Amino acid sequence: MLNNLIIKNFTVFPNAELQFSKHLNVIIGENGAGKTHLLKVAYSALATSWEESRHPTNRTPTKTLMQTRLAEKLNNVFRPESLGRLARRKQGRERCDIKLNFENAQLNFAFSFSTSSKTEVLLEQVPEAWLDTSPAYIPPRELLSIFPNFVSIYETHYLEFEETWRDTCILLGAPLQRGHKEKRIQELLAPLELAMGGAIELDNNGRFYLRNKRGRFEMPLVAEGQRKLAMLARLIATGVLMNKGFLFWDEPEANLNPLLIKQVAQSIVSLSKTGIQVFLATHSLFLLRELEILMADRQNLALQSRFFGLHLSDDCVVVKQGDAIDEIGDITSLDEELAQSDRFIGIGV
Repeated sequence: MLNNLIIKNFTVFPNAELQFSKHLNVIIGENGAGKTHLLKVAYSALATSWEESRHPTNRTPTKTLMQTRLAEKLNNVFRPESLGRLARRKQGRERCDIKLNFENAQLNFAFSFSTSSKTEVLLEQVPEAWLDTSPAYIPPRELLSIFPNFVSIYETHYLEFEETWRDTCILLGAPLQRGHKEKRIQELLAPLELAMGGAIELDNNGRFYLRNKRGRFEMPLVAEGQRKLAMLARLIATGVLMNKGFLFWDEPEANLNPLLIKQVAQSIVSLSKTGIQVFLATHSLFLLRELEILMADRQNLALQSRFFGLHLSDDCVVVKQGDAIDEIGDITSLDEELAQSDRFIGIGV
């Protein structure tokens, strides 16, 4: 479990200390407020540790290795012209400081870089152990329709796509989970497959299909909303989201109708109950309300949630946080949705 993220002079954030819950964490803000930046910096750090743990020769973290791999990951995920572009822009040189603290203190680490950094990261605290669970990052765009050969092309050619796409495609292509977890996986998949109107399949030719009573349909012929649900279903089916891992999801509501958003909210809550620590970035009032409704259900009262409101102030963003939405201040985009509802109701008055 990731306990907190402490940042200083990172992109639009002068200072912030985000205290996470072990279940559901929701980052809310207008476009340009830095929601995705927070998801990506946390994901990049976790993914670096996880990826290095997969190499049998890397028994314990070292400063030199972590500095190199972390710098590569940040550059590949954010795609800046230079790493220093991620430091908050002010007159003179500034340092960006980032620290991650975990429930297991052996995983803690901190790093920094300056506005003049090209590809250099300085590790301020070296972790004592590697992360042993895989983080998953779902971007706003679905990836199943571009999956065939994407990873091999990405790794042999320069493509102007962020590395989260490559990472997620690798997880999507993993073998299906077998064994004692299958029953729980089927319980999580059942409502998703009902909403999708079928089950997701990966053929030997490297293409994903949606299979239902009418036959088998290749992903480009399936509605984008169904494809997004299919990504979540596949990550569950492979066991990626079944082993106390981490899910980062940027704008889950993108290209989904309200009915599918309700299903996404239900799946998010269900995953949280299995031990997955979930991080969402959204500005959808519908999704937030649905999550609130589900979290208020008696069966879900044991789940912990944390909300983070991002507020534009002069040339920076201030983070307000709390255990409920009404503790994070007014968010303009949410207020506009409420105001529109009031105007619509007032038409017939």
